Amino acid sequence: MRAVVTGAAGFIGSHLCAHLLAAGDTVVGIDAHTDYYDPSLKARNLRALTPHPAFTSHRADLLETDLGALLDRAEVIYHLAGQPGVRPSWGVEFSRYAHRNLLATQALAEAARELPLRKFVYASSSSVYGDAPAFPTPETVCPRPVSPYGVTKLAAEHVCELYRTAYGLPSVSLRLFTVYGPRQRPDMAFARLIDAALTGEPFPLHGDGEQTRDFTYVQDVVTAMRAAAHSGFTGVANVGGGRPVSMKQAIATVEQLAGPVTVDARPGGPGEARHTGADITLAEREFGYRPRTDLYDGLADMVRYARTWRRCLDD
Repeated sequence: MRAVVTGAAGFIGSHLCAHLLAAGDTVVGIDAHTDYYDPSLKARNLRALTPHPAFTSHRADLLETDLGALLDRAEVIYHLAGQPGVRPSWGVEFSRYAHRNLLATQALAEAARELPLRKFVYASSSSVYGDAPAFPTPETVCPRPVSPYGVTKLAAEHVCELYRTAYGLPSVSLRLFTVYGPRQRPDMAFARLIDAALTGEPFPLHGDGEQTRDFTYVQDVVTAMRAAAHSGFTGVANVGGGRPVSMKQAIATVEQLAGPVTVDARPGGPGEARHTGADITLAEREFGYRPRTDLYDGLADMVRYARTWRRCLDD
């Protein structure tokens, strides 16, 4: 299939491109290379993809480019581009989140609505739930985001649903629960935690460590995305790891794999849900989703990658 991936140079996007290429798809990657984190890391993510004959890469902002040309002959669009991060989404930064998460999604949906697409897959977030009233949390729970980031992700979901009902856009919004794995963004907890274990620098822990997350390995996520694209399902579905753990447990696991961690305890910030946990019944029924990587094995992969990358830097 001919697939377009927005956010192709990012953490999940680059893994998705590799997964699609391995499955025999042709992939058109789009990424604006924004400076939310070091753009050289995005260039590194693309390095293994660019030699592939079925992959083409375009540096472009979805709101400032000719989307018609980039989407030409697309059968599936995987929309992963956006502005990440819960803590930075407050105050003056909110306009950036609205621009990159909501307005960009609307522009892409508008450009895609008359194409004969098989599927429009949008990477949403568990942040739309906020402090959910039930665990594991099903899709029927009313979303109540507690951060501006979550608000923009939910609004973009609504855009996808609007275009699905009004124009027949075959959209699927996948609510991803705390994705981790090799090449994770450097601002995310596990990347910082492993870096702390390998360098001896303190790890800033926001909150008491009893907060839980439904950590989901990146390869399970990208497998779910392609499965959803090939299914007959449209609508909203959770994609989680299936077994929430506390940050204290995660720290203990990293210490087993990489050595002791010095914890710098800090107060929790606004906009962070206390617990997350996905009910993945719908995804399993509709497109066969089943997470296959447990936390220990996934973190072991991250530690191996981090050590290899550090050796490359030292050389």
